[in-house]
Amino acid sequence: MSATNNDSLELLKLAMRQFTQEREWEQFHSPKNLSMALAGETAELLDCFRWLTEEQSYQLDNKQMFAVKDELADVLLFTVRLADKLNVDLLSAAQQKIAKNAERYPVEKVKGNAKKYNQY
Repeated sequence: MSATNNDSLELLKLAMRQFTQEREWEQFHSPKNLSMALAGETAELLDCFRWLTEEQSYQLDNKQMFAVKDELADVLLFTVRLADKLNVDLLSAAQQKIAKNAERYPVEKVKGNAKKYNQY
């Protein structure tokens, strides 16, 4: 990851922290509450695609795309906020997860296959 991505994520974290502090919402932002809010926003993202075919999910109209963008932003913001509260470096955690997945899913075993790592 570039320093620019890390800087952007840090700026987003600080903006969310300030937003929360200005509204005196720290008292509500426990890891439990933030993870529940994140699950709720993820469900709202899923709802954007409910009943769509695979093809339709790639061809969203402007209203649908706006809703998807809005929900993706909510998911990102709650993820950043939860990571901040738990002192998790998201970029480092993501890089570690990619490395872990590379070990679990070696190209020569899983290429073109959607099975989980313990099923091949």
